[in-house]
Amino acid sequence: MSRGSRAPFVVAHRGASGTRPEHTLAAYELALQEGADGVECDVRLTRDGHLVCVHDRTVDRTSSGTGLVSEMSLDELRQLDFGADGAPASVLTLSELISLVLDWRSRPTKLFIETKHPVRYGALVEAKVLAELQRFGIATPASADHSRAVVMSFAATAVWRIRRAAPLLPTVLLGESSRYLGGSAATTVGATAVGPSVRTLRDHPDLVDKAAAAGRATYCWTVDDPEDVKLCAELGVSWIATNHPGRTKAVLATV
Repeated sequence: MSRGSRAPFVVAHRGASGTRPEHTLAAYELALQEGADGVECDVRLTRDGHLVCVHDRTVDRTSSGTGLVSEMSLDELRQLDFGADGAPASVLTLSELISLVLDWRSRPTKLFIETKHPVRYGALVEAKVLAELQRFGIATPASADHSRAVVMSFAATAVWRIRRAAPLLPTVLLGESSRYLGGSAATTVGATAVGPSVRTLRDHPDLVDKAAAAGRATYCWTVDDPEDVKLCAELGVSWIATNHPGRTKAVLATV
């Protein structure tokens, strides 16, 4: 490893979603068992104001039902099966995931929360996320380094809302464009890290050094190929999101 002083930290993308159904309790439990340094989730608001861990606007791809998450109540979502292969699973709330992460005693694990935009409820999503983090006592960390939560978004306005309301909470501005991530956008909204896709990182490896020069970390998604894992280590990426946390940590152990 020539550039980074240590191996990147490994974030389980939607849990160990390469092995278990994404965003399910089973996926996150496996990720923690496999030694993930962090876990990632996407959050959306239900019709009755609950934050649930669902990536898509609809539940069609990941559950036994159909319909928009924003038009369904939590009780209605709980009636659907989000599991697979004969192992039923209920929708996971952000509250339940936070409890799992904070109760995991083997080692401190960070929770990376991505807010989705555009959505029906707009800025209310960030407000609800911050309220939930406050309820668990992790919205105002002593420092960014010691924070147990990180908030991310592809929407610069969402990152700005978090930074304005909780200045010490780490944030990641996600994006596909190297010009966007390497330009002034991250500075303008006060993001503490930039989040390129692994495809963008392959094409623009200088993004890591540019971010570091500006005092920002790099979070790369979604890194499953062993050669891409090695590239991230070579470049000095801080955090890599992967669907296979155990396998990825094994690859990093050989770098």
